[in-house]
Amino acid sequence: MSPPTDLEEVVNSEVKEWHFHIYFHQHNAEEHHAALELRDAVLRLRRDGAFVAVPLFRVNTDPIGPHPVGSYEIWVPATSFASVFSYLCQHRGELSILVHPLTREERRDHEIRRAWLGPSYPLDLSRLPVLSEDIPLQYSSLKLGYSAPEPDFTLEDRRRIGANVERILKNEKEAARAPSN
Repeated sequence: MSPPTDLEEVVNSEVKEWHFHIYFHQHNAEEHHAALELRDAVLRLRRDGAFVAVPLFRVNTDPIGPHPVGSYEIWVPATSFASVFSYLCQHRGELSILVHPLTREERRDHEIRRAWLGPSYPLDLSRLPVLSEDIPLQYSSLKLGYSAPEPDFTLEDRRRIGANVERILKNEKEAARAPSN
């Protein structure tokens, strides 16, 4: 099956919220300390406006859910994803971080739609639901992610941007050309 290319379908199915799970071995004081320092840095940067990222208040010092070691979660709306991903890539140290989208398909999000910064860990997916009825809204008071009142760009805006990019890249020898249909 080919990936979808219908603009409206792709835009309407875009992931709007993400989780970053910072892992640490629960009996390793150095890793636990590094994880908490990273959490505090993210909180300071959020306060200062670098990005929107909301670490969950609870830090799990033992395995919980599918996570096999100590961890905490950071919720990130899609509008801050690149900034948070960039920061964590550069400053995670030796910690491993599970990154996954938030959709109604929680098991697939953790199993096949995930990515890792650092070494991966085996997850216990047996208790995760295959399909939830509700979109996984978090922090709707922020009006970001799935609770945002309107998209950043309309479909027409996106078409105009795409056409302009194609026009500009027409003379770039190294840039691949979009298929005609």
